Amino acid sequence: MLPAAAPALPARTEIRDLAFFPEAAHQCGPAALATVLTWSGLSATPDAVVKQVYSPALKGSLQPALISGARRHGRIAYEIAGRDALWQEVAAGHPVIVLQNLGISWNPVWHYAVVMGYDQPQQTVVLRSGQTARQSMSFHLFDRTWARANRWGMVVLPPSQLPATAEERPFVAAVIGLEKARQWPAAITGYRTALARWPKSLAARMGIGNSYYAMGDLAAAERAFREAVSFHPEAGAAYNNLAQVLMAQGRATEALPAARQAVALGGPLAEVYRQTLEEIRKRLETDAAGESARF
Repeated sequence: MLPAAAPALPARTEIRDLAFFPEAAHQCGPAALATVLTWSGLSATPDAVVKQVYSPALKGSLQPALISGARRHGRIAYEIAGRDALWQEVAAGHPVIVLQNLGISWNPVWHYAVVMGYDQPQQTVVLRSGQTARQSMSFHLFDRTWARANRWGMVVLPPSQLPATAEERPFVAAVIGLEKARQWPAAITGYRTALARWPKSLAARMGIGNSYYAMGDLAAAERAFREAVSFHPEAGAAYNNLAQVLMAQGRATEALPAARQAVALGGPLAEVYRQTLEEIRKRLETDAAGESARF
């Protein structure tokens, strides 16, 4: 059933503009991922993503592989769990990849499908599934097969878009996944999307600076870390990273106060901050020695 506490959800909805890729043998993972990637605005096919997500040894795809596959394409992979989150995402127009067990507990048949709609009066869910472009399944049967997979689901979105059920920590964690996948421009967009909803997010501000730094844009990284220390003067990590980016620009004298402030604030990364401060001091000593040698 639809959540009783969500009266704003429509009684029925269906996402119409959704690609359909009939599933080849054991290829439900690539088919589901290609479906939502195409919906998100990319040109994707199961053949294009199969090597990224399919394991021949397993004759299938694991959930982490689908998450990584989405990130490789510069998309947010946001995991959801439970019926309430599923209905809210679908009602917002977001197709959701779900994992089902179509077998039984001691003889599982794992299967990925894409939930594209529901009909509350008819008590049905609409899916892209296997060879069927529009499969209608009763709420009861769907929930039973989905529950066997712990009601796991995943929304795949452009980094400029928030999931309907977005929460700060899991959303920022999803963006960090983009950063780790070296999708730095997409990560920056995702962090800015997070800040539009949660302007106090330190992790998002740090992520912007770190992403610019990884791209080699030191001036933009400096601006991001200066914003971070302005919004979070208690954050030693922000001062430490500002010191590092200033030193990388050959501005050790300016970096010194920031490094000292990081050390003064301390915290779990205090030893890292002390190392940064020591590096800056050595750089200044070297620079001073070089200046003396010229006279």
